[in-house]
Amino acid sequence: MTPVLRTERLLLAPYTPADEEAFVALFQDTRVSRWMGDGPSSEDEDRALFGRVFSKVYADNLFDVWAVRRDGRLVGHAEIKRTDEVEGHEVIYALAPEAWGAGLGTEIAEAIVAYGFDTLGLTEVHATVADANTASLVLLERIGFTHVRDVREDDGSTTHVLTRRRDPVARGR
Repeated sequence: MTPVLRTERLLLAPYTPADEEAFVALFQDTRVSRWMGDGPSSEDEDRALFGRVFSKVYADNLFDVWAVRRDGRLVGHAEIKRTDEVEGHEVIYALAPEAWGAGLGTEIAEAIVAYGFDTLGLTEVHATVADANTASLVLLERIGFTHVRDVREDDGSTTHVLTRRRDPVARGR
């Protein structure tokens, strides 16, 4: 079961059915969705994805997915899940444009990385970021991720794979 995580300004909690419209609005915003998965999807596809969060991800306890709230309002999305693409656990996060530039992405990323290390017992976590998504690349490098390799996509673009290893000193905590 996906737990509730708290940061200084954010609440990361499982989605509720009442979040559907805000979820779809977030995923339909091309400023956000251009960096997620294979890029923008149709509204129907995003509604189906929201349904699968409940019918598959939560129902089968596949991985952790959070609605990110600030002051009770949905402002983002976060996940940590095992993926073959990185041969380990990948952190995924997205913020609504009105929440950009306030350090909230850093709070989300740090919270899910800490969860991966402290709760899931991982020794490393990964992120995949499009070459053009400089804001995420800078954020991840600032919090200790290092570039490990590049993936050349079918469309000719480059995706960077970054990894953050758990601090060996922190294991004793």
